[in-house]
Amino acid sequence: MEKHVNKKKALFLTVHRKDRSPSQRFRFEQYIDFLERNGFECKHFYLIGEKEDKIFYSNGKFAHKVRIVLGFYLKLFRLLRTEKHIDICFIQREAFVLGTTFFERKFSKRAKMIFDFDDSIWLQNVSDANKKFVFLKNANKTVDLIRISDLVFAGNQYLADFASKHNQNVVIVPTTIDTTEYSPVEGKKANEKITIGWSGSITTIQHFNYALPVLRKIKDKYGDRVEIKVIGDGNYVNKELGIQGLPWRKETEIEELCSFDIGIMPLPDDEWAKGKCGLKGLQYMALAIPTIMSPVGVNTEIIKDGENGFLAAGEEEWISKISALIEDKELRESMGSKGRETVVNEFSVIAWEKEYLKHFQSLIA
Repeated sequence: MEKHVNKKKALFLTVHRKDRSPSQRFRFEQYIDFLERNGFECKHFYLIGEKEDKIFYSNGKFAHKVRIVLGFYLKLFRLLRTEKHIDICFIQREAFVLGTTFFERKFSKRAKMIFDFDDSIWLQNVSDANKKFVFLKNANKTVDLIRISDLVFAGNQYLADFASKHNQNVVIVPTTIDTTEYSPVEGKKANEKITIGWSGSITTIQHFNYALPVLRKIKDKYGDRVEIKVIGDGNYVNKELGIQGLPWRKETEIEELCSFDIGIMPLPDDEWAKGKCGLKGLQYMALAIPTIMSPVGVNTEIIKDGENGFLAAGEEEWISKISALIEDKELRESMGSKGRETVVNEFSVIAWEKEYLKHFQSLIA
């Protein structure tokens, strides 16, 4: 029986509940069990529960949302009263969407603080449903959190360079995949359509739209031989390409992804995209799905073009590389296999769990 004597307490402070946010799932939630097996007692506090979630991220309902935000303050004052003995406080992204670092500063005085981020969140980015609450998502708060932290986890070099301007203790911790959970399944029968797939969310569907001119030409070229699938926005419809988006569900995510023959990750070459950590591409690759990504940010470190995936910059290059994969099953299989090998060796939980633990231990040594 495992002993719990002298366990150090780690409090994880986030916006969302478990399994709700990709950033949380792939940056700390999948390490919780490993931390607990190695001397840490982990507690996860989140602001937005399932009931509030349905209201907070819908259009309108302003009065309901005001009551929810006031409830956030009550929850946090209650947490300050009850959680007085903490060793490490882990702040994930904006943590508390309240436009202030008041609560985070209180916790930073009680414990060593780790700030973790995987996007260019110092740039303002608010959903259309919550434009009236833009003041709560204070982009300038990112710099304040970096400054008051004892250690910063940056998802890639671009983010690390930004954080290093404000804190000397910055380490790169890439977004990683649990490759025991993300395991390939047997492929399709030879006579089935080739599925070109994209996975994301309601807030990132705009990135899928960058691929539309390419996908139209691919559809013109191959007709019914190909189909296009979108996961993450159940309201997305493109009749021209025969797309009816599917909502994201944790229970069916891997099964849906495994229906892809080719995974795409188009991105604009802008400041926000440079902070992305390649999650979509890593998910495809972990499942041995041949992957094509825009050569933006960390994507150029993940993909060795033509070996474990493709990088595609312009429209012609996208069409050429998607076509090559459509027409060559052996290429799809070999590229998918090498992609998974890359994730297992360099971007998996197994590859990073000891390093992750080491950073926690170093703060309380």
